[in-house]
Amino acid sequence: MSALDTADGRGLPWSLLGNLALLALLALCTIALLPLHDDAWWISAPRPLRWWLAGGVAAAYAGFCAAQLWPRRPAHAKATAASADGTPPLLVAWASQTGFARLLAERTAAMLHAGGVPVLALPLEEVDAALLTRTRRALFVASTTGDGDPPDHALAFLRRTMAQCPALGGLDFALLALGDREYRDFCAFGRQLDEWLRARGARPLFDRVEVDNADAATLRHWQYEVGRFGGLSDLPDWTPPAYEPWRLHSRRQANAGSPGGAAFDLQLVPAAGALPSWQAGDIAEVGPRNARERVQALLQALQLPGDAPVDAGNGTEALAACLMRMQLPAADAVSDVDAQALVSGLRPLPHREYSIASIPAEGHLRLLVRRMTRPDGSAGLGSGWLCDLAAPGGTIDVRLRRNPGFHPPPDDLPLILIGNGTGMAGLRAHLQARVAAGARANWLLFGERSPAHDLFFADDIRRWQAQGWLPRLDLAFSRAPAAPCYVQDRLRAAAADLRDWVDRGASVLVCGNAVGMAPAVDAALAEVLGTEHLEALRAEGRYRRDVY
Repeated sequence: MSALDTADGRGLPWSLLGNLALLALLALCTIALLPLHDDAWWISAPRPLRWWLAGGVAAAYAGFCAAQLWPRRPAHAKATAASADGTPPLLVAWASQTGFARLLAERTAAMLHAGGVPVLALPLEEVDAALLTRTRRALFVASTTGDGDPPDHALAFLRRTMAQCPALGGLDFALLALGDREYRDFCAFGRQLDEWLRARGARPLFDRVEVDNADAATLRHWQYEVGRFGGLSDLPDWTPPAYEPWRLHSRRQANAGSPGGAAFDLQLVPAAGALPSWQAGDIAEVGPRNARERVQALLQALQLPGDAPVDAGNGTEALAACLMRMQLPAADAVSDVDAQALVSGLRPLPHREYSIASIPAEGHLRLLVRRMTRPDGSAGLGSGWLCDLAAPGGTIDVRLRRNPGFHPPPDDLPLILIGNGTGMAGLRAHLQARVAAGARANWLLFGERSPAHDLFFADDIRRWQAQGWLPRLDLAFSRAPAAPCYVQDRLRAAAADLRDWVDRGASVLVCGNAVGMAPAVDAALAEVLGTEHLEALRAEGRYRRDVY
């Protein structure tokens, strides 16, 4: 029994109170009817068996009532104690009115559990301050109902746990907020919960994900982020995106000679049809493919012809082409299987997400991708495909995803852009959009390793400077020979100017690494502007992040 079934989350269960009230009513009715019975109560004396049956029923009911009153440990107590090393498992908590948030929470928990992550899944009303303070990582899935209200069963958490204001400095969390933009208070409870956690000192693993009317692309993004921080990046998508074929027009290394990992500047155009529309801040979901050598090795081991026709749900195609997009099994894990049975037992490769570096007016989709390396030295799934395996002129599976949380602010107000590494892709799109809109009040703070090799889109930046589109530029290079520094150092050094720009209505957009840069920038902004002022900017939509 949960707090949903209690009077106030602490007292007697509603079901018990209802049963007691019913018994009292029956007793009153019996007393009221007594004057009507002048004769014997029974036509004949009850047999012993009936006495035993009546007594058994009464005893069972009394036992049920006692069980309701018996003090019980919270539902999480046993599960928490069961963690192998004494550390609380990752908490997945949901607040659900219709059941959809619960379904997503259960999917999230199952995904993490399948990847070997200990998980404790609970409805929000069973999460108390004691559990939160000893939890190290938590994921919340929260829907909003009515006029910005929490789901009914979450009211106990709102009134009890949130009212206690526990210190949560040891908690890292992420939050999926569900809502419908047709309503005025979109994702109101999710936002309230997010702000409360931050105010208590909890640190976000990544920025709040807001879902409009069960949007499949946004849910894929949540799954992508959860899988990434949990080290489960190869799990398949819940809802695979409907890709469109794009042609790889060009690819060049953007940081030749850099002491860091190689990064590549890619330009793509639709394989057929007109260029679709998107906004600065939007995301490209890319469907990676396996290396041809891996596919051929599997086919050879299984002695299957690559041109065998198969159907993976999208019509008939050759087996080899189909396997390029699937998670391949080890050759010794499969035997005596025909082509169709092999494909039917496989799952598609998961998508990869990349910030778009261009706007539609430029006539192409531009990406900045760093080649990632697995522990065994091989290239990452998505970056290996884009940086090494995809042939210029060949096709890339792409789906564009709206990212309203990182869309441009009004053109008539100043804009501060902060980022590092390949996060420069998202910042470039915003700068290009500002140039197209005639907005000149732009300030870029960018950090990387080497000033000689790692200033991405250097030609664009110098042109914008010369033409007056970028009046303020602060660069930070961690391996500069003279004065190595980071973006957060530049922010602190420019504290007075930062406060002035914000006072004049500037928005702050951050794009780049979520592990090192983003928390350091967040701390520097809080130091310069004040924590309350920074949170106010976040609530107003003037502090936006796209970090990964």
